[in-house]
Amino acid sequence: MSSIVNYENKGPVAVITLNRPDSMNAFTTALSNDLQLALERAAGDESVRVIIVTGEGRCFSAGADLKSGFEGRPVFGKLQYEYRPVLSAIATTPKPVIAAVPGSAAGIGMSMALHCDLMIMADNAFLLSPFTTISLVPDGGLNWLLVRQLGYRRAFQLSIESERIPAARCVELGLANKAVPAEDLQSTALEWAETLAKRAPRSIAATKKVMRHAMDNDWASTFDMEADWQQALAGSDDNVEGVAAFFEKREPKFQGK
Repeated sequence: MSSIVNYENKGPVAVITLNRPDSMNAFTTALSNDLQLALERAAGDESVRVIIVTGEGRCFSAGADLKSGFEGRPVFGKLQYEYRPVLSAIATTPKPVIAAVPGSAAGIGMSMALHCDLMIMADNAFLLSPFTTISLVPDGGLNWLLVRQLGYRRAFQLSIESERIPAARCVELGLANKAVPAEDLQSTALEWAETLAKRAPRSIAATKKVMRHAMDNDWASTFDMEADWQQALAGSDDNVEGVAAFFEKREPKFQGK
């Protein structure tokens, strides 16, 4: 990785920072590639239990870097071979991924933030789907995400009107989990991640897998997956530790076993 994506371990938390502040962390081929490598590094590090993705400076990401164009690659290829692997890495890592959004997250930056499992925003931040203002279609899975979260009419309206969605409204709509004062964003995100890191990692991984399955599948298959995972987790070291801690009225110490 180069300096355009910073990677830092803070105990059990990996903090991945998009670092092109002069370009509002706009996505280029290099940024996409480095972000994918950073996510893969965090996923493969057994000491990491939670991942934070954030942006340096005054925004999360302004979206695709329009100044660099498509860098010699057709837009179809950019979506399929640059953005999609990053989004897939977020979805498939068993570890929870928190988007910490300063300022704005627009275009593919909005898609990236919404693909994360959890989102915390600065109170002055906003999400923006600006595609119709430049005669494009929302991409990076944004149509799928917004329609499932908001319903067709609301998703369609905010997309074709390119409506800015302020942080408080994002929380109200369920697009984000929390909005906090801008100066507290990074510290609050880290504190949240550290709290989640104390929970049973196999349980979190299983819950993420089942709930992502539930978004696009039926009740019966989701029920079956729940039963399979419950069977796999019941009696594990962490399950035994959790039950013992409950009865002993103490904080459990999970080992991921």
